[in-house]
Amino acid sequence: MNSNEQSIVPTEFWHGVEQFNQEQFYACHDTLEALWMEATEPQKTFYQGILQIAVALYHLGNSNVRGACILLGEGTNKLSRYPESYAGIDVDELLDASTALLTQLQQNVKSLLLLPKINLIADAEP
Repeated sequence: MNSNEQSIVPTEFWHGVEQFNQEQFYACHDTLEALWMEATEPQKTFYQGILQIAVALYHLGNSNVRGACILLGEGTNKLSRYPESYAGIDVDELLDASTALLTQLQQNVKSLLLLPKINLIADAEP
């Protein structure tokens, strides 16, 4: 991660990533929403994309498949505007996993659903 990207990643973001990966999606929503509300572009849309995927997974956990699909679509659309890695995050991996989950849900495949995780780029430091 270059120094410009490092300067845009507040400590709270890494806390939100940890919450996401521990499947604490509502808590992740709260953490990232606070960052999103204060952020400017390009970080604002980046945070919102991850936030929408977290809320989608929260909806999925509550059997709201329609809500999950809508927010997975919105979140992946926002993140698709970013390079393959951004702010220390493997964006492509998150997009691939989120898109695969969305496809499964749209095809009504409910067995073996794999929830996306946020993976760090090798040189990223939380």
